[in-house]
Amino acid sequence: MSKHRIECSVNGEPCCMEVPARRLLSDFLRDDLHLTGTKRGCETGVCGACSVLLDGEAVKSCLLLAVQVQGRALTTIEGLAGGHGLDQLHPLQQSFMQCGGLQCGYCTPGFILAACDLLGRNSHPSADDVRHGLNGNLCRCTGYTQIVESVLMAAEKMHGN
Repeated sequence: MSKHRIECSVNGEPCCMEVPARRLLSDFLRDDLHLTGTKRGCETGVCGACSVLLDGEAVKSCLLLAVQVQGRALTTIEGLAGGHGLDQLHPLQQSFMQCGGLQCGYCTPGFILAACDLLGRNSHPSADDVRHGLNGNLCRCTGYTQIVESVLMAAEKMHGN
C-alpha cells in the first residue's frame, strides 16, 4: 500500500508524518499520535464518538482519511483547553462536569467538540438549537437533558447573555 507524507497542525502543534493511503483519521489520531480521547464507536459515522475539529468544524474522524488533513488544523479533546491555560478546562469541559452531562464519558469528547463547533457558529443557542446542533452524536448513558444544559451553561460562560 502506498504511503503519503502529511503535514498538519494537531492541537496547535505542527505534525509531519508518513501514513498509509487508506489510514483513517481516527486511527491516525489514536494509534499514531496516541491521542486516545478520540473514541472509536460505530466506525460508520453514526455515533459521533470520534468527532474532532478540522479547521474549527466538527467532523467524524472515522469517515475521513488521514491524508485529507494535509495542510489543515485539527483539534482533539486533548487540545481543547489549550487557549485556557494548562491547569484550566475549557468552559464546555467545565460545564459538562458541573451539569452532569457525562456518565461513562465515552461519547463526551465527541459531544464537547460538536458543541464547540455549534457555539462557534451560534454563541447564544436555544435548547432546540443545541439539540439540532448535536444531532449527529449519540449517548447511551445520560439521556440528553444534562448534555443540553451543559452546552447552554458553557454558552453563558463563554458569551454572557
